[in-house]
Amino acid sequence: MSRRALLVIDMLNDFIQEGAVLDCGPSARQIIPFVQEKIEEFHEARDLVVFVCDNHQPSDPEFDLFPPHCVSGTPGAQIIPQLEVKDTDIILPKKKYSAFFGTNLEEILQERQIGEVHVVGVCTSICVMDTVGDLRNRDYQVIVYRQGVADFDAAAHTFALQRMETIYGAKII
Repeated sequence: MSRRALLVIDMLNDFIQEGAVLDCGPSARQIIPFVQEKIEEFHEARDLVVFVCDNHQPSDPEFDLFPPHCVSGTPGAQIIPQLEVKDTDIILPKKKYSAFFGTNLEEILQERQIGEVHVVGVCTSICVMDTVGDLRNRDYQVIVYRQGVADFDAAAHTFALQRMETIYGAKII
């Protein structure tokens, strides 16, 4: 049996809090209880929990596409207070959409002999989908929880779930 990990993607103040700079809307706030349940489940099973956190410098080129958000050291870049983070969890800052780009996520998963990765968070059509694609390109088994992902764009959310299932081969439950 392969070991499991839970990736909690971008559950950060600048995406989740009402009125935040890149507020993903009510659907993002609605997933908070489910995401917390999954975190508790993985903690109880002593499985790996990785909080993947958008983290930018003030001059990040991404700000040509989106307003400045999740700037390193600001409250907007912090994990929302509703989620429990334990000392055994990993907090993984990232600068691009995929949790693999410029991070040591691949080494973390290999060192811990992870074979199955569960995914929750925001935005379904951006960071979630790009990370899931990179997981599948590395032959990980991936489970995405429909109740645990959200997007500011309902059509993009639906498209991303379909793409992750039919093109990437992720299991959407």
